[in-house]
Amino acid sequence: MPSTSKSAPKFTTIDEYLAPLAQDKRVALEKLRQTVRMHIPQAQECISYQIPAFRLDGKTFFWFGAAANHCAIYAVPQSLANDFKDYDSSGRGTVRFQPDDPIPDKLLSKLVATMVEAIKPPRPKKREQPGSQRRKA
Repeated sequence: MPSTSKSAPKFTTIDEYLAPLAQDKRVALEKLRQTVRMHIPQAQECISYQIPAFRLDGKTFFWFGAAANHCAIYAVPQSLANDFKDYDSSGRGTVRFQPDDPIPDKLLSKLVATMVEAIKPPRPKKREQPGSQRRKA
């Protein structure tokens, strides 16, 4: 017997996610999308947790979406909390904004750079070459 309950649509692309949104939200999220693509052209678009996201080297680093009354960016690093103090925030990495009051380009660029840096593997420590230590006289 088929289920009679309505479930959320299963999106497979960002375009599918954006298509049913109101124009103001679609425009605001498209701006986020283009900013990420401009700064990280090698990033791959994907759907993660049923919302638009970007992946780099197999690691998802940027999630965004729309809700009934706002647009949002998810998993914003705590290190940027002060930068987003003027925005509605969950305190757990979600930053909400109104489509008619988008996040400024400069702040968005800083966010993208910080999120990409967070997924990079740590650099190996340099090993000292034998005999490179200075001797005390």
